[in-house]
Amino acid sequence: MTYRGPLPRNMMPCKSPSRTANVPLLLRHSLVVVLALAGAAILLPQTARADLKICNQTANTVSIAFGYRASAGWQSEGWWVAGSGACATVFQGALTSRYYYLHAVDDFGGGAWDGTVYMCTQDASFTIFGVEDCLARGYERTGFFELDTRDNAEWTVQLTETNINLDPQ
Repeated sequence: MTYRGPLPRNMMPCKSPSRTANVPLLLRHSLVVVLALAGAAILLPQTARADLKICNQTANTVSIAFGYRASAGWQSEGWWVAGSGACATVFQGALTSRYYYLHAVDDFGGGAWDGTVYMCTQDASFTIFGVEDCLARGYERTGFFELDTRDNAEWTVQLTETNINLDPQ
């Protein structure tokens, strides 16, 4: 059975001016919502990164080597370069160990921030696995100083002319 009479008012085709006028209004509201979300994403504070940074408070450029105990054993990496007044991020992300090891060299003055924990390095950029037999493996044996991060997720070291400030910033 087919209905052949006029359509009831609630089943009329969508041709009323009030319904077509709602489409631009809906688009305008959608645009406002999208712009509001974009603005909120820009204005909200970004999540802080937890890194290990070495800041150079000396007059000269410094080169930095970094050592740590990785899941597969000891590993040393280098070189990061930090100009006067600049910082270098030697480890990106939350720190997962309490102790890390650093060796830094004043590229012009010739001084160094070093220690009694020996790891392997070389003059060119490097990632070296293991700390044993550095010389026999063709590397240099270099003294690193221990950095106790006290299990903090982030840490900043300030290298100065007279000492090293190991407290987090």
